[in-house]
Amino acid sequence: MDTDSRAEMLARYIIDNKATIRYTAKIFGISKSTVHNDVSNRLMDINQSLYNQAHKILAKNFEEKHIRGGAATKRKYEK
Repeated sequence: MDTDSRAEMLARYIIDNKATIRYTAKIFGISKSTVHNDVSNRLMDINQSLYNQAHKILAKNFEEKHIRGGAATKRKYEK
């Protein structure tokens, strides 16, 4: 699979599932850096529309990151 089609496939997965970069990397068995590079850098040159959709979800995930981290810490110490 070439990097262009991989970037589009990763972006579609993120859009369809509202997935994080970390979760997407885990599902596809690749590194977080690869997912980030494909969706943030390569995709911009390949498919601008898909890039815009994926970027909205990634921006939302980034804004909510501290909330999910706090909830995970709370669950850890409740056990």
